[in-house]
Amino acid sequence: MVVQSNLSTLNHCSSIETRKPATVLDSIPSINLKDPESKTHIMKACEEYGFFKVVNHSVPMEFIAKLETQALEFFNLPQSEKDKAGPPDPFGYGSKRIGSNGDVGWIEYLLLNTNPQVTSLKTLTVFRENPEIFWSAVKEYIEAVKVMAFEVLELIADGLKIEPRDTLSKLLKDENSDSCFRLNHYPPCPELQALSGRDLVGFGEHTDPQIISVLRSNSTSGLQICLKDGVWVSVPPDETSFFINVGDALQVMTNGRFKSVRHRVLANSHKSRVSMVYFGGPPLSEKIVPLTSLMGKQEESLYKEFTWWEYKTSAYKSRLADYRLGLFEKKAQEVQAIE
Repeated sequence: MVVQSNLSTLNHCSSIETRKPATVLDSIPSINLKDPESKTHIMKACEEYGFFKVVNHSVPMEFIAKLETQALEFFNLPQSEKDKAGPPDPFGYGSKRIGSNGDVGWIEYLLLNTNPQVTSLKTLTVFRENPEIFWSAVKEYIEAVKVMAFEVLELIADGLKIEPRDTLSKLLKDENSDSCFRLNHYPPCPELQALSGRDLVGFGEHTDPQIISVLRSNSTSGLQICLKDGVWVSVPPDETSFFINVGDALQVMTNGRFKSVRHRVLANSHKSRVSMVYFGGPPLSEKIVPLTSLMGKQEESLYKEFTWWEYKTSAYKSRLADYRLGLFEKKAQEVQAIE
């Protein structure tokens, strides 16, 4: 479905930063959650890519279709109506501007809180027009995706031989979990063809700060990840599957064994892209440190001790492309001094 943009704030495609195109990656790790060896495949994917696709999952396709329909209905509203749900605080409706430090993209989005203990007035505004259908679609989808995220984290725990196996998943299950959910809309940009073959950035390169992110998008391409050698590759879209990103917090908890994946989204000249992202975060007071059971007798932490609140606060003050964990890494001499 092609959606015509009516974003008054996104009126000049050529004003957005452009990038060179990347090659297509044909070997994205694909994990069948019903496979008895899935934990082994997930471990390898987290170590090599920090990213993988999940198939044969438990999220009903009708939940996905229902939410996408409702999201598109919202994004197709007149700009004046959408603006009533913004600007984001951080929850609510936002367009073009990403964060508070000058990052921009060819995007509009809804950021919603998944914690029922915290209510955002901006979130309530989003559902004012059609609260029953839209809100129920969001809740059904998020609850189903959470179950899948818990399963993935418990398979990771099995692969890492962490006991108990809910060591990671319980951080997302906690009633104070600082998780959130974002609906992204990247409108088509016809002027893209006038950019001499260069690509338009919808959402700039970054890593996700949380433990894991669970992404689903429609059939429009645009997602790219950065490999260990610094090469950017395009991820073929798959609207029936989910993609899992290792986040910064999980990189720290595995003491660098897993790497948070750097990724970005490029806009499309003819087709709109809609994505849904669940960001699984721990409680704000949770200490983010390497898990004791993963540390060898002679192994020292590569990171300073910090809480999720401290890291989250620091991350959201940074630019998208900044290496956010750099401020929390121990310098080489500090690690040697401990040894």
